[in-house]
Parts: sequence; structure tokens; C-alpha cells
Amino acid sequence: MKNLFKYASEHWKALLAIVAILIVQAYCDLSLPAYTSDIVNVGIQQGGVEDHIPDAISAEDMETLLLFTSEKDGKTVLSAYEKDDKTYEEQAYVLKDTVKEDTDRTEKLSGILAAPMMMAAGFESGSDMTADIEEQLKAQLPPEMISEDMTVLDILKMMPQEQKQAFVSEIEKKTEELPDTITEQAAVNYVKEAYADLGIDMDELQFRYLFSTGAKMIGLAFLGMVASVLVGFLASRVGAAAGRDLRGRVFKKVVGYSSNEFDHFSTASLITRSTNDIQQVQFIIVMLLRIVLYAPILAIGGIVQVFQTNVSMSWIIGLAVVLIALVVLVLFAVAMPKFKSLQKLVDKVNLVMREILTGLPVIRAFSTEKHEEKRFDKANMDLMKTNLFVNRAMTFMMPIMMLIMNGISVLIMWSGAKGINDGQMQVGDMMAFIQYTMQIIMGFLMICMLSVMLPRAAVAADRVDEVLSSRTVIHDPKTPKKFEEKQKGVLTFDHVSFKYPGADENVLEDITFTAKPGETTAIIGSTGSGKSTLVNLIPRFYDVTDGSIRLDGTDIREVTQHDLRDKLGYVPQKGLLFSGDIASNIMFGNPEGGGQEMKEAAQIAQATEFIEAKPNKYESPISQGGSNVSGGQKQRLSIARAIAKRPEVFIFDDSFSALDFKTDSTLRKALKAHTKDATTIIVAQRISTILNADKIIVLDDGHMAGIGTHKELMKNCEVYRQIAMSQLSEEELA
Repeated sequence: MKNLFKYASEHWKALLAIVAILIVQAYCDLSLPAYTSDIVNVGIQQGGVEDHIPDAISAEDMETLLLFTSEKDGKTVLSAYEKDDKTYEEQAYVLKDTVKEDTDRTEKLSGILAAPMMMAAGFESGSDMTADIEEQLKAQLPPEMISEDMTVLDILKMMPQEQKQAFVSEIEKKTEELPDTITEQAAVNYVKEAYADLGIDMDELQFRYLFSTGAKMIGLAFLGMVASVLVGFLASRVGAAAGRDLRGRVFKKVVGYSSNEFDHFSTASLITRSTNDIQQVQFIIVMLLRIVLYAPILAIGGIVQVFQTNVSMSWIIGLAVVLIALVVLVLFAVAMPKFKSLQKLVDKVNLVMREILTGLPVIRAFSTEKHEEKRFDKANMDLMKTNLFVNRAMTFMMPIMMLIMNGISVLIMWSGAKGINDGQMQVGDMMAFIQYTMQIIMGFLMICMLSVMLPRAAVAADRVDEVLSSRTVIHDPKTPKKFEEKQKGVLTFDHVSFKYPGADENVLEDITFTAKPGETTAIIGSTGSGKSTLVNLIPRFYDVTDGSIRLDGTDIREVTQHDLRDKLGYVPQKGLLFSGDIASNIMFGNPEGGGQEMKEAAQIAQATEFIEAKPNKYESPISQGGSNVSGGQKQRLSIARAIAKRPEVFIFDDSFSALDFKTDSTLRKALKAHTKDATTIIVAQRISTILNADKIIVLDDGHMAGIGTHKELMKNCEVYRQIAMSQLSEEELA
């Protein structure tokens, strides 16, 4: 998992921008439920009145409120208002601007006026509680003082100050026992009545509030949409850039691999890691930035909003999170082992498919199609069964999550309805709580849905990192040397021994010889004697175990691989061409060369005849791997490619095997004239190819069995003599 975040964190500037935009998006998403609650509670239930104390109140209503306050509190209330005789149809008190801006004073006023506004509204509406209080007050007065049209307000005006204070204190105690939502709702209802008494248009007030709140919601929704689009854009850029960088780094790493690393990673596996695995990483990085980063921001913000909305139901959030976590843990425990084997099975399918397609002629020749079909079916079925197991395990996730979400919604409604019935919360608060809870659960649900892909991507990231962190056996020295200019093409093997990594015995043992410019040095021996291994040491496909190889007097391990290989013209045992045309393949090692050099190289390699016979000549297309040319044509183009490079050392690793004797002879004569200033090393199976070599090295089971010219070896080397006699007649040898 750490590798996924490591690859994403390489683009940290874009990550910071994404986090900032996600915070904006979360703010927009989390603000909408609060506005929905305000529209229900304030805009609909309260008629657009959101004040718990009136901004303006008639003088008559103010006088009524003061009857239910103490003398000290009454002075505090009056000091917060100022008289206004012009704005309204009757004399009014207007809340001072300085008080509106002072939160502490408004809260203090709200605490003072809560009970008086509730009592005043109650007495005016004739509620049961106020009717009982009215009867108790009338019972305390002499009958002759009571008239039929006398109200509670009249009674309070007649009461002595001490008695009225005791009455007010008793009322305040009773109101303190009531839930805050009831006192707040009563205060708002009173404010509505007070505004109506002043002639304020309540319908217009409600419309203005709904319109302004709705406009804010539309603005937030639009801002959230813009933020979401920006996050998607940046996340896609980061994912694409990460994929591009990974592919480049993997390619650069693989190109620098020695043959030892290719033995460790199969070609099919490297292709899968370079394509499918990096694609998995790229896709999951986008999802990480869009979902995994956003989910905790949304969840934390939602939890904060929930505690501000209603703390008593916060246990429901905890229950939902615990249930979701349990589901995810169970699924991970079941599916994670299968995810780890999934990519290996993809490797296996690629490997089998590659082998079948590459070896199709052989398969058909031996009529083993049925066997190969069974082999492919087995690899394919193993992958299918693993995919089915993982997908079946994950199919349980969505129904379980939906069950949890719906169950939580029912639980919130049940608990919220009880709270509304008890006056502990309002309808809008319950709606907001449901939305916040769903946002929190959706945050975790998004992470859970991503968890289906996350383990596989984590495995893919580890596989890519395995390639990037692998140590190459062949590497350039920290302080590379330069080749000596006084020598050109002198190649020396000095007591060279070599064994493959992990092997117990040497493949080559104590090889010593010198190849000079203008000379042809041939290497011959039975199959498995180490001929190709020996020439593979020259371009440092492997490094020697003991001894040294020097070119122009410098140990090839002390120079850069580029400088070394720049001096070599290598023709492999198996000719390999690249997709393109004939010209691009010949000039592959000398892209700056001209047409004359290309034609000269083709002529020396005896390729002119078949090239000129093609309609497009040197622009004729070459398929991948050279599949549209014959084996002999492929070898001749490979030889032309090495000649066009004009190297100091030519290496021909059994590169004439597909040529007929006439072409072979003509090619070697032309090559001899062209390479008179270069060192030529030829690995051959046929004696006829190397009869005229200046120096022939005979290998036998990794040892030098002899060295010299053909005539010298025929006299003093039994191994060479046996090879020669097995291939040529006595007349030819003579």
C-alpha cells in the first residue's frame, strides 16, 4: 500500500491543490443539509423569522414583556432598544445596531426575554397553563377588585413589586425545566406576532428568507460542482503523469538489465508489470485522490456538524462506522489472499499465450494443438476461478452496506421522531441529521467500494516496485575511464573465467587470447562448449567472474556501457529486426549516416539483391521481429546493420548459419575487405566459415582446447581435427 502513496506523493504540489479543493467541496456538501434544515425550521415553520428576540417591537408589546421581567432585567432590556416614532404606524422600540453586533448582549437578552415572551404569547392565546395561572392570580385578589373584562396583564399591573417579582421568579423556574427547542419556538412565535402587530408583511419576509437561503444553496451546489470537476481534472493529470513516469522508469530500468535480470524476470512478467500493473496503479491513484482523500474530510466534517445538530443521536454514527468496519475486515480477510495471486495468474496466462503464439509453427508441425489448448485452458480457468471468487465475495458488500444504510435511516427516524415529540429537536434538524449521517456513511462506503480494487492495485504497485528496486549486476563505474586513443580495436582476454549467478561450476575456465585489428578471430567448438557465452562477455551482457577483458588497453568494467558498446558491432545468433522499414533497420546503429553508407552495408552483407527486388526497395516495411522476411534475409540485414555502424570490433555470433555456401563465401570475402582496420570475432559451427581465419580458438567444455590457424590446429588439436573431419572430406581438408 505504501508504494501507491509513494508514487502519488511524487506529485505533491498537485496533491496539496487537490486537498485544498476537496476541503472546499466538503464545505459545500456539508453546508447544504444545514441550509435544508433552516428552510424547514425557519423558512416554513417560523415563517422566515430567525430571531429569538425582536428587532422591532411596539411600545404596547414592550410594556407587556416588561411585566414579566424583574426591575433590573427590565432596565437591561430597555437599554438595548431605542424608541422609533417614524418607521412604523405606531410607536415602537428598535434594537440598537451596537447590540445586534454584540453576540454576548444578544444572548443575554434572549435569556432574559425567553420566559416573558413565552408567557405573553401564552396569555394572549389562552393556553391551559396560562388559564390556570390566571385563575390562581384572580383567587388572590378581593372579589370587589375583579371585573369580567380584567386580564392577567391588568392583574400584574395592580400587583405590588415584591409579589410580582416572586411570580416572575416562579415562572422562570418553570420555563427553565422546559426543553430549549420549546422556549426557542415560543420566542420565535412571539416575534412573529410582534412583527405582525407593527404591520410588517410576513409573507414578504418569508419569501425573502426562502429566496436568499435557496440562492445560497444554489451557489454552494455550483461551487461544489466546480470543485468536483477541478479535483477530477487534477487527479486524472496526476494519475496519468504517475503512469507515464512509472512506465518510463520501468522501461529505463529494464533496458539497463543484464541477462541475469532477464533470467529472474520472465519476459511475459515484465510486459504485464509494464502495462497491466502500471495501469492498475494509475487508475487507483485517481480513485485515491478523488475518493480516499475526500472520504475522511467529509466524514470528519460530517461528525462535527452532527455534534452541532444533535449530540443525543451521535451514538448512531458510531454504530454505523463499527458495522461498516466489521464488514470490510471480514471481506478483506477472505479476499486479500486471492488478490495477491491474481496478478501472478495474469502473468501465467500471458506466458502461455506468448509461448503458443511464438511457437505456433512448431505446435502445428507436431500436432500438439490439443495439448496447448488444455495448457491454456488450465491457466485461463485458474484466473477465471480466482476472479469469480473475489467478485462473489465482493458482491456481498453492496447489499450489506445498503442494509446498514437503510437500517441507520430507520433508526434515526425512530429516535428523531421521539425527540421531536418530546420537544428536544425540530423536523429540520432531523432531516439535517439524516443527511449528515448518510454523508458520513457514504464516505466510508466509497472507501469500501474502492477496497475492491485497492488490494489488487497494491499488489500491482509492489510488483512494479520490485522491478524498480531490483539491483542490476552490470552497472557503470562511479568514476568511469576513457579508452586509450593510441590503440584501436585491440581486444584481450586475460585468464577469463565465468560462471552464471547461482551456479556451482564455471562455464568458461582460464580463457586467454588477444584479437587485433585487421585480423579475424574465430571461435569454434561443440554445442554447449561456451562459444556464445564467451562473446556475450564482450558487450558486458554478463561480467567475468575471474580475470579481465580489455579493449584498447582498458578493462571494459572501468568504462561506461555506452562507450564500450559504441565501439562494438554485434550480430546475435538469432537475427532480430524491428518494425519499420529496411532502411531504419540497417541504419539502426548509425541514424546519422547517409544513403550511401546504407547501400554499401547492404551490398557487403549480400542483401542488395532481394532489397532491390522489392517494389519499395529500402522503404519496404519490416514486420515486428522480421516475420515478413526469411531467415537468411533476416541474418543479412542484421549483418548490414552492424557494418553500417562502422565499429572497431565486429562480433558475429554464429551469424552465417542461415546462409548458403555461396552467399556465405561471397559475404566473408566482401567483409574481409571492409573490415581490414577492424577486429573481427566470428562464432561458427561450420569449419568452412572459418578456414581462412587468422586465429581460431577451439573450446571444449569451457576450456581452450587449442588456438592457431586451421593448419596448425589440424596438426596439434585433436578436438578441432575431429570437428573438421566430421564436416569436411579429406579432399576438402587437403
